[in-house]
Amino acid sequence: MTAAVRRAGWGIALWLAGLIACGLLVARTPITADLSAFLPRSPSATQQLLVDQLRDGVVSRLILVAIEGDALDRLTGISRSLAARLRGNPLVAAVENGERTGRGPDGAYLWTNRYLLSPAVTAERFTADGLRRALENDLRLLQSPAGMALKQALPADPTAEILSLTDRMLGDSSGPASRDGVWVSADGARALLLVQTAAAGFDLDAQQKTLDLIRGAFAEVKGASGPAALVMTGPGVFSVQTRDRIEADATRSSIIATVLVAGVLLLVYRSLRVLALSLLPAATGTLAGIAAVGLGFGTVHGITLGFGVTLLGESVDYAIYLFTQTQPGSPARHTLRRIWPTLLLGVATSVAGFGSMMFSSFSGLAQLGLFSITGLVVALAVTRWVLLSLLPDGYSTERPARLAPLLTALTRSAPALRLPLAIATLLSLAWLVHQGPAVWSAELSSLSPVAEADQRLDEALRRDLGAPDAGHLLVIGGATVEEALAAAERLVPTLDALARERLIAGYDSPALTLPSQAAQRMRQAALPPPDQLREALDRALQGLPFRPDVFAPFLTDAETARTQPLLTPVSLDGTSLKLKFDSLLVRHGTGWTAMLPLRGVADPRALGTRLAGEPAARDAILLNLKEESDSLYRTYRQEALTLAVLGALAITLLLAVALRSWRSLAVAVMPLAAAVVVTMALLTALGQTLSIFHLVGLLLVVGVGSNYSLLFQRPEPSLPLRERTVASVAIANLCTVIGFGTLAFSGIPVLHGIGMTVAVGAFLSLAFAAVLSRRTPVEPEASAHG
Repeated sequence: MTAAVRRAGWGIALWLAGLIACGLLVARTPITADLSAFLPRSPSATQQLLVDQLRDGVVSRLILVAIEGDALDRLTGISRSLAARLRGNPLVAAVENGERTGRGPDGAYLWTNRYLLSPAVTAERFTADGLRRALENDLRLLQSPAGMALKQALPADPTAEILSLTDRMLGDSSGPASRDGVWVSADGARALLLVQTAAAGFDLDAQQKTLDLIRGAFAEVKGASGPAALVMTGPGVFSVQTRDRIEADATRSSIIATVLVAGVLLLVYRSLRVLALSLLPAATGTLAGIAAVGLGFGTVHGITLGFGVTLLGESVDYAIYLFTQTQPGSPARHTLRRIWPTLLLGVATSVAGFGSMMFSSFSGLAQLGLFSITGLVVALAVTRWVLLSLLPDGYSTERPARLAPLLTALTRSAPALRLPLAIATLLSLAWLVHQGPAVWSAELSSLSPVAEADQRLDEALRRDLGAPDAGHLLVIGGATVEEALAAAERLVPTLDALARERLIAGYDSPALTLPSQAAQRMRQAALPPPDQLREALDRALQGLPFRPDVFAPFLTDAETARTQPLLTPVSLDGTSLKLKFDSLLVRHGTGWTAMLPLRGVADPRALGTRLAGEPAARDAILLNLKEESDSLYRTYRQEALTLAVLGALAITLLLAVALRSWRSLAVAVMPLAAAVVVTMALLTALGQTLSIFHLVGLLLVVGVGSNYSLLFQRPEPSLPLRERTVASVAIANLCTVIGFGTLAFSGIPVLHGIGMTVAVGAFLSLAFAAVLSRRTPVEPEASAHG
């Protein structure tokens, strides 16, 4: 056995072992569609609060449920049955549909601790006059629709603390419309529910299970023949849908691209074996790239998975250069040795482009960089050490040579288009200058993969439900839990005043669920001793149609509350209110932050002005989450722009080292600059607003196109080799356009943006490189394309 055969055997063995190892890693790596992967790892303190809310805040755990398509009475009945089936399931933290049942652990917590929880508990409330007013109000309420519920609670709660608490914590006057005690939409077309998941918003597997649970429960309560339909929206719903769409788009794009590229290669090489060998580096590189991301990040974002199809268009080029440039009678090993330096340079330029992403503070972008670099390097290694061993002895193809004279003639005549190209570039540049900053999206929503129709439905359900919309958040902190709760309580009078003035529709606060220890002590102190309370009650009952002994439970419960241990976070264990409390009071750095979501902010500017003038709100921060998210996006865009410039500079430096001539460098760079400008102009002229993903695509255009520039820079020793080189690059460019072009049809913004940009830019880069080339022939190995 010769040394060459042994080396080939070891190369194939290592390749197979690598495939098995990568396959095992990929099988164990979860896929996520968490948007926060495309948010910074180290943002400002304010932006970190936003990121935390997107990942794990109370808003991220809400599922908005609507039942429609049937008579309203039947819809409300289904709502009751569905809520009953969901309550108590470990996947569901809370279900609200308007029913005031006082049920379960939540109801028990509110009822048992009503005197410590209610902000209405004051000393004056338990005087004879205060109790008299409360009892007279009870008489009026007994004649109202709420009379039945009040009648049950009245003996133990004549001051109606439980009604005050449930109004504050489970709804307010601005909440949903109601029919028979169940929430319905304003037009009466839907019954509404609000489901809070136990799992965090970024736990997509748990979110999927919860959605399946809701769908299954709905199918059971609706019956087989009912026309009612279930509609769900919310962050968890959208995240699961996004993951499914990304997987579907990635699968579809991969299949289409593979079929098209395979068709091209089969047409060129007329050999199934050579076709399989051509795709081998790309397939191995994709598997290795996914494994590397899983190993480095613990999860693979669906966007990264979808990006894998682009490796097919790039890494298949290595085999194309090898096979197409191998002439009859010349071993493929000699061809690889001849083109190897330029293949390395081509990969180096691509690594320089993708490598800039690795320094991004956004894990999603860093994933794309690691995936692409690993994939390209592995694909090149497979071409070098595996492909040659599997290639048939004496292989060569004549078919590309038949196209070569025509392609070579086109490249020779291309320089005649220099003036039109210069005019097109100048017009494109003028168009971009005229558009100004408007060519770039300034909103985080440009990253959203949620369809516009789904966004409108979500907005409609949120309006009907009065659900938190993550629009505005009042934030205040403290060194300890107690200090943070006390700070939140100081905001309550101000927020109540703002609600009365209709500057806000309502608010939530962790202090409503668990008051500070100081507030609890004040409320205990407001409760009179038993003899004093009995005397005040007797005086209050004079002349009222109540039996004196009916309020014995009230006297007992008041004394229990006056002497009971104070509530702590442990007191919430076993209730869904625990999750709500933990979502609104979070550890931040060395202290604690209380977050108070504001509903229905009518005038953000007026609200900010009012809060600035309130002493109690002096230390609070009003977050307009829309503005903060857009600011976060602009930070993202600026960083991506900086990295793109650095990547382009690195590519330029590599070209300068390779060409060793300022003139040659200028000729190599000009096609790239023209391709970037014209591509941007074409995209914006088609109505697209450029996002971060288009910027990443433009960087890839520079990396891909730089190799075409090298092709037209270096002299070729013979006409047949030049013609084969031109043919190989044309075929490689077609495969690249196919690989990225399939992504252009994706509904996912990142895949669409990158796919469209690189497909257009790669084609223009090749065309412009031919137009701007010098008239001297170039050597084939310079055509390598990373």
